[in-house]
Amino acid sequence: QMYYMTGTGGRQWRSKDMQTWDGPYDIIAPDTSSWMGSRPMVWAAEPYLIDGKYYFFGTFTNNNTIIAENHNGKIPRRAVHIFVSDKAEGPFHPIGTANYVSETVPTLDATYFCDNDGKKYLLYCEEWLINDNGTVEIVELTDDLSAPADEAKVLFHAFDAPWNLKADGVTHDQVTDGPFCFRTATGTLGIFWTSWHAGIYTTGVAYSTSGKIEGPWVQEPDPILPDDYGHAMMFQDLSGKWLISVHSTKNLEQGGMERHPHIFDVDLSGDKLVVGEMLQ
Repeated sequence: QMYYMTGTGGRQWRSKDMQTWDGPYDIIAPDTSSWMGSRPMVWAAEPYLIDGKYYFFGTFTNNNTIIAENHNGKIPRRAVHIFVSDKAEGPFHPIGTANYVSETVPTLDATYFCDNDGKKYLLYCEEWLINDNGTVEIVELTDDLSAPADEAKVLFHAFDAPWNLKADGVTHDQVTDGPFCFRTATGTLGIFWTSWHAGIYTTGVAYSTSGKIEGPWVQEPDPILPDDYGHAMMFQDLSGKWLISVHSTKNLEQGGMERHPHIFDVDLSGDKLVVGEMLQ
């Protein structure tokens, strides 16, 4: 009977009604002797209840370790990892020491997917900094989620989406952010993901023509959310109703930006997802 919202820095907020929130609370306990270093940056966290335990899928960056250098500059070690706790409030510790993805590429925005056959997957993005055309990828996990069970597979690239354009309205943007899997009531399998639409952050969707996570994946021609709402994931409220959570961005006068959470209604009854009105 509690809602949990996670944010940058490995922080958590708690609410009984999604109106008034307590926090933030620090809930992450990284292994500082690992590649993450003593003070890793923590991004894009998603919490899940799986087989009686609570899991934290997140992105961790160690700016003191450089894995590559190209025309985009020096690229730090950035990788997705899974943490675990017996409680929703944490603390969350690394579930294992295995690398889920290659050490030679930056990855981000981890999420979880369990297919109809019971196989468990880590879904994530390979960051565009290394290849100038970001990807959405999967790797099958062991049953206890502690390590990869297979090789990673690319599902699609940023340039595959017709809506994914820079401000000039012609050039494709390189970014892939925030993938999240869902199924509609008729069994259609889709993935939200975020990039830029005419230079503004937004979210589109791709559908698997096979109904399986391997695809092939076909991109919808237009974004499914209004501009400036991105990094979508879905959750059920305490009545069982499905909703979409996203964040908008606000540039600050002193530099940097703030992220503001929002919630949209969603209809999953048909072959394709339909986004409703913004609830807050």
